[in-house]
Amino acid sequence: MGDAASAAQPPPAASPAFSYLAVFGNCPLIAAVLAFAIAQSIKVFTTWYKENRWDAKQLVGSGGMPSSHSATVTALAVAIGLQEGFSSSLFATAAIFASVVMYDAFGVRLHAGRQAEVLNQIVYELPSEHPLAETRPLRELIGHTPPQVFAGAVLGFAVATFTGMMAGLGNSG
Repeated sequence: MGDAASAAQPPPAASPAFSYLAVFGNCPLIAAVLAFAIAQSIKVFTTWYKENRWDAKQLVGSGGMPSSHSATVTALAVAIGLQEGFSSSLFATAAIFASVVMYDAFGVRLHAGRQAEVLNQIVYELPSEHPLAETRPLRELIGHTPPQVFAGAVLGFAVATFTGMMAGLGNSG
């Protein structure tokens, strides 16, 4: 019985060959990386607008407008939703991941940055003979305000929607 049933079935299709180039067809990955790059680039221009100076460090720095963390994780979650469906477990996982990252950006990291400001001021006011007087200052701009997180999420949503449209995702027909 097993021989007759297996003879009637066509041979299994060969699996596609492995290719590193397949990463360029991964819409969620492309959307997330693109959203990150756009958000970081915008920070260079907002620094120029606010402070009249170009600061290339903004391309890799954290903090500022818009939140690249929010843009990245929102783009990832939305692109996964467009590709896999918004009722999929994978989208649910990405959405929870995005929520945690955004909460951390304007919660824990924002307050850590504010504490760094206070500590830097305390160290600055120490007498020069104090052992901590020459301590390197802590980074203060590590978190985001709620508007920065919101702007990053809007940017991520827009980038994922655009990327999904270009890839033909989300079409039911």
